[in-house]
Amino acid sequence: MKMIGSALAVLVVAAPLAAQVAPPQPGTPREFRVPAPTEFTLDNGLRVTMVQYGAVPKVNVQVVVRTGNIDEAPNEVWLADLTGDLMEEGTVSMDAGAVAEAAASMGGAVSVGVGMDQSFVTGTALSEFGPDMVRLVADVIRSPRFPEDELERLKGDRIRSLSISKSQPQSQALERFRAVLYPNHAYGRIFPTEDMVRGYDVDQVRAFYGGNYGAMRSRLFVVGRFDPDAVEEAVREAFGTWERGSDAAPAVAQSSGTRAVYFVDNPGAVQSTLYVGLPVIDPSHPDFVGLQVTNALLGGSFGSRITSNIREDKGYTYSPFSTLSSRWRDAYWAEVADVTTDVTGAALGEIFLEIDRLRSEAPPADELTSIQNYMAGTFVLQNSSRGGIINQLNFVALHGVGEEYLRAYVDRVYAVTPQEVQRMAQEYLDPQDMVIVVVGDRTQVLDQVREFGDLIE
Repeated sequence: MKMIGSALAVLVVAAPLAAQVAPPQPGTPREFRVPAPTEFTLDNGLRVTMVQYGAVPKVNVQVVVRTGNIDEAPNEVWLADLTGDLMEEGTVSMDAGAVAEAAASMGGAVSVGVGMDQSFVTGTALSEFGPDMVRLVADVIRSPRFPEDELERLKGDRIRSLSISKSQPQSQALERFRAVLYPNHAYGRIFPTEDMVRGYDVDQVRAFYGGNYGAMRSRLFVVGRFDPDAVEEAVREAFGTWERGSDAAPAVAQSSGTRAVYFVDNPGAVQSTLYVGLPVIDPSHPDFVGLQVTNALLGGSFGSRITSNIREDKGYTYSPFSTLSSRWRDAYWAEVADVTTDVTGAALGEIFLEIDRLRSEAPPADELTSIQNYMAGTFVLQNSSRGGIINQLNFVALHGVGEEYLRAYVDRVYAVTPQEVQRMAQEYLDPQDMVIVVVGDRTQVLDQVREFGDLIE
């Protein structure tokens, strides 16, 4: 009893204090301006963008190549990734250890990454080594050694990664969702089979590299503090004789999908993983920023409606989110959540309730302003690094939206009105067109989700 009495006393004292402590008013988001770049194109077609940025004496050098999983045939899934793995094993003149040591001696590192539309070779270094890092990055991307004796080890790593990914319900849900949306395109092929990976040989890797890497489809970004004359001289010297190669010619994805429940059985699961979404406009569309604002308000931020509903109010899930996931000339909207098994159907009902509510009624102005402040602040924060600047410049280049996109982004976010948010929801987020993927325990979940569409197992 004494403890209860003490607790009550604390509550009595704490309540007025809480009432007095109002959240601080948000500050005015900082204005974002991309520093003026220096741009030039080499005779072989390589486009170069150099930006002086920041006060830290470091520089990022990144070559972005328009190739990746999008250039894989249906029987070549992850061949682009394996090509990237082998590129990290060194160059004709330097093995992997020598490359790492050279980068470390400049105070940095070199890495290779592969994405759906693009592949990346990235180097970081102290400013005084900017020209040397340009030469090292050029060596990695132009002269990979592709050591055959490392291939089996790398394939083993990929197979272990594949096994882990395929065992995760989130990966299973994403794989099914993308396969439904893009049945005849590389965007719909998330995972290979183990036999597919085992079958790759170094000749296939060399062929993929030879067919898809070259100056014509590449762009070099140099961002940070550096000597521009010395770096430009190094760029011309190190990349000037790179073969032009072929220009990128990716196939535009033709998305599909109708309202149905695609079910993946996960026996004994205590949670169900949900993917609810549909194809939408891509970043080159004039409405894309408005749709980003709509997404942030609906499910794409911590204070969004769906998150508040199924996380804070109902307690169905811990970390739901919605996303506008974009690729070249393609994007989809999706709400993603891991929900407790016995409320799978109820969670789906609340998700669609919030979508319908936004389609039927414009949001209050103060709710929209809060979301706009969040987006403006996040945008500035995302661009407060050398890597962030490169990401934004690369986004503009990939989607062809022009540099004005970055300069005007914050203003365009604040220009979105409550009525436009409602229009976006009405025009682009029609529940009748949404694909629903559920990964869960069939015996407990199937009857809960039947009402949301035709069941496809």
